[in-house]
Amino acid sequence: MKRICILLLALAIWAAGYAKESDSAWTGTWAAAAEFTGPSDMPKASLSNRSLREIVKVSIGGTSLRLQLSNEFSKEPVEIRSIYIADGSETWTIDTKTARYLTFNGKRNVTIEPGKAIFSDVVKYNLKPLQRLAITINYGAQTPVNATSHRGSRTTSYIIEGTSKPKTSFENGERADHWYNIAAIDVLADEQTPCVAVIGNSITDGRGSTTNKQNRWPDFMAEAFGGQTAVLNLGIGGNCVLESGLSEPALVRFDRDILGQRGVKTLIIFEGVNDIGWSSGQAERKSQRLIDAYKTLIEKARAKGMRVYMGTITPFKGNSYFKPFQEAARQVVNEWIRTTDLIDGVIDFDKAVRNESDTMQLKAEYSDDWLHLNPAGYEAMGKVAAQTLSANK
Repeated sequence: MKRICILLLALAIWAAGYAKESDSAWTGTWAAAAEFTGPSDMPKASLSNRSLREIVKVSIGGTSLRLQLSNEFSKEPVEIRSIYIADGSETWTIDTKTARYLTFNGKRNVTIEPGKAIFSDVVKYNLKPLQRLAITINYGAQTPVNATSHRGSRTTSYIIEGTSKPKTSFENGERADHWYNIAAIDVLADEQTPCVAVIGNSITDGRGSTTNKQNRWPDFMAEAFGGQTAVLNLGIGGNCVLESGLSEPALVRFDRDILGQRGVKTLIIFEGVNDIGWSSGQAERKSQRLIDAYKTLIEKARAKGMRVYMGTITPFKGNSYFKPFQEAARQVVNEWIRTTDLIDGVIDFDKAVRNESDTMQLKAEYSDDWLHLNPAGYEAMGKVAAQTLSANK
């Protein structure tokens, strides 16, 4: 009888642990949109036989994580000898006591084939909400001529010769304000953990923010949520919704950059100013094409069970984008965003940052170049985004 009781107790403990694990799911805590890297955005020397340290700021914490690496825009394999992570800082320095090597199918080395993305094995790590994490990649002899990267990191990466170890100094390394190969960090979180993904252009990517200060508007939104809501910034500088622009337009990259993320419950669409700004007349046709594209993105997100919010397009009078027909297109698009019943809510960025005495222009204290905002403007945007989403839970 005693043995039966012990067996039943053991089964109960196992069942409780299994239930806890089954209630967890992979959720993104950080992500960046992958892009093709042109010659001007590559390091001065190739990445071959060099060590690269990259710094990111996560949104939510966790004790089990995995790293996604991308070689999707490269034509050659990328050979990696090893990767380790550690608590990071605003510079190259790390807390070496926290360093942990990642593995891939149990091995430290891995080769990523052209056009592919891979995940590391799961690693136990005390990842704290809103912390900086350093990711150090020791590359092998073979790396692509054009790496897969995210150009607008607004964060400095450090590159040195040879294979590094956690105590190796990067102080005198080459510096590049780009991320190479890193695409996402997932943590094992409760299935109900809120996760917000943002698709956008340079205003979301952080043009006008302070390098290494992590003060883009999605960063401020994550801070307003207190590190309890995952925030994934999939903005790309110069990006368009429809065509042209820099990198793949939103209609093309949406399935990978948004639907391909893990644990996303809410989508924010805040993109279109480049489509309008680079148009040459035909405001009515351009605005209708944008609205039709938004409907496509909304339908796709809805099919995945996501709640959808849209941000109104912010003013740009004073910037070279501004012409009467472009302003007319912005007004048409914003009116549709404010009145459509296809979305769950509107984040009225336009209203939050415009000059009330000239609503076609940003507040002077928020402007970087009358199109992009400065950190004060991004803080205002991040706070209104968090307030809007919190009010509609």
